[in-house]
Amino acid sequence: MIIIGCSGEVNFAKRLAKRLNCNYIGLYSSRFPDGEIYVRFLKPVSKQEIVLVQSFYGDINDKLIEVIFAASTAKELGAKSVTLVALYFPYLRQDKRFKSGEAVSIEIVAGLISKYVDRVLIMDPHLHRRNSLSMLFKVHAEKLSAYPIIADYIRRNIANPIIIGPDEESYKWAQTTAEQIGCEYAILRKKRFSARHVRVTLNKEIDVSSKTIVIVDDIISTGHTILETIKNLKKIGAEKIICICVHGIFIEGAFEKILSTGAEVVSCNTIPNNASKIDVTGLVAEGLSVRKSSFEK
Repeated sequence: MIIIGCSGEVNFAKRLAKRLNCNYIGLYSSRFPDGEIYVRFLKPVSKQEIVLVQSFYGDINDKLIEVIFAASTAKELGAKSVTLVALYFPYLRQDKRFKSGEAVSIEIVAGLISKYVDRVLIMDPHLHRRNSLSMLFKVHAEKLSAYPIIADYIRRNIANPIIIGPDEESYKWAQTTAEQIGCEYAILRKKRFSARHVRVTLNKEIDVSSKTIVIVDDIISTGHTILETIKNLKKIGAEKIICICVHGIFIEGAFEKILSTGAEVVSCNTIPNNASKIDVTGLVAEGLSVRKSSFEK
């Protein structure tokens, strides 16, 4: 197995290779003056099991093309197999045709990736109406979940926690995390007016005295839901608030805005940022090891 770090996760890929005790090689990627993507393997990949590690944040479309070019080229050059480890996978929110004429991007992107790789591992994909990745990909696709690691982080680092899910979609995450820790949890009901305007209310009364409020979510993007949640929790007397997410995208100054409320922010290292204190390298290494054993059989 050879680990290859794509442009979104070079450092993570190097740590992963070290953890698995296997070789790491870099993928050279650049742009031509007109914006076209150039990709080149720096070492031979023939007869090797290739693992491409990518996180699709920032220049999402460029990173998508980079992975397609790399996977296709690896196969052309004689690679035995190609696995994509997507620490953060894009285009999952558009999972149905809400309005006439819309592209269902989740199906298009999953279909595109399926043409070029043999296996896909995705860290906590943001699925809604599709229950599993097997409904989307035509190759073996597996979900990896960081929530057990998040629960362990809370257990070891946070005293007297109460878990808050910022919306109905986070119900299972909040419940599972709280049950693993053995603490109380509550969910907020969210009404979204636009991408940047939401209103949230608690689904039950909670006692926040002497408690550390831990808001757990899969993604923090613009941070509007989290900021609204913090505002409502402070109204009922919450003093210490910690926001924990798997994927810290933090666009439009979200990280700084949350910190300005006095709350602490912690994320997994699926996307490089200043809050990435929870390492999921071991989880990915375990997922690859299991898949490799199954593949060899």
